[in-house]
Amino acid sequence: MKAALRIALAGGGTGGHLFPALAIAEAIRIQRPDAEFLFFGTAGKIEARVVPKRGFPFRNIWISGFHRSLRLSNLLFPLKVAVSFVQSWIAMRSFRPDVVVGTGGYVCGPVLLAASMLGIPTVVHESNSYPGVTTRMLAGRATKVLVAFEETRRWLKRSDNVEIAGTPVRSGLSRVGREDGCKHFGLDPSATVILILGGSLGASSLNRAIAAIVPEILRRGIRVVWQTGGAEEHDYRARFGASGVGVIARFIDDMGHAYAAADLVVCRAGASTVAELTALGKASILVPYPHAAADHQTKNARAMEAAGAAVVIVDEEVERSLSDRIFLLATDNKRLATMSAAAKARGKENAGTEIARTILGLLRT
Repeated sequence: MKAALRIALAGGGTGGHLFPALAIAEAIRIQRPDAEFLFFGTAGKIEARVVPKRGFPFRNIWISGFHRSLRLSNLLFPLKVAVSFVQSWIAMRSFRPDVVVGTGGYVCGPVLLAASMLGIPTVVHESNSYPGVTTRMLAGRATKVLVAFEETRRWLKRSDNVEIAGTPVRSGLSRVGREDGCKHFGLDPSATVILILGGSLGASSLNRAIAAIVPEILRRGIRVVWQTGGAEEHDYRARFGASGVGVIARFIDDMGHAYAAADLVVCRAGASTVAELTALGKASILVPYPHAAADHQTKNARAMEAAGAAVVIVDEEVERSLSDRIFLLATDNKRLATMSAAAKARGKENAGTEIARTILGLLRT
């Protein structure tokens, strides 16, 4: 017997594609506890590890991206597309979803194509200001396209099915006050606090730029919550751990307290990070990852800069320019407040809830 509601989701390859899908599923589950879910992804990628840990069923399909450079693996691409489409078609006939949601990455292509050919409503969610190639290909066939940036519309051929929805962020981020955030990390609430995020894998150029100005940070009484990522934590903790500069960690698990403590955030410009900055209204210095697909991080960052919510430094200049930008902003409370308000104006704190309502609304039409 068919369940009351079944929803399939596809998105992965990177956390930027996966975590919005998980947030959407969790938001739908709150509104419809009877819903059943099936996630599609690829083996060996982040979704294969994270989705089962979150308690969702996972279906692997055989697909990978097409590299722009000449590679032998590209010869298998047409075969992978065909096989993954057949796998998706069979899974759709078996699971019989009421709606299929894709949040980006090459895995969405065969899954949403099979769903649309079977007459199943499809929703595409795009977190980046410049949509990925899969989103651009699927947007014309989708029942609904949900985007985070108004700027995204101009890259899509259709506009009648596009809606500004924001990007859902992890739960619990906005439930902490600044004083509690500082207390959590043992920081003085009267000090200016800078949150430094290089992403889960770190950012060597950003880390080096911060390390070079630690003495000046200390002299000015500024404190940091610094996620080094990767294998660089040991070196920076050995050099600065006893200096009193703040918290230095490979990963920061409690991001709710970290964001709450921060007066300024220095980070990359992935879509999920930008969504969190806008949802929480955080002033930022954005250093886009220069090798992101289609340079989408730079486009995300420039959109934030144009709105007055962020200052952008290109990666090749960060070690020369970060010091001046940090100390200029750290001493300008008025500008920090203005940037914070501009970020908040772009944010949709309840994006997950609203996206879930939009998806569920398709089932009543």
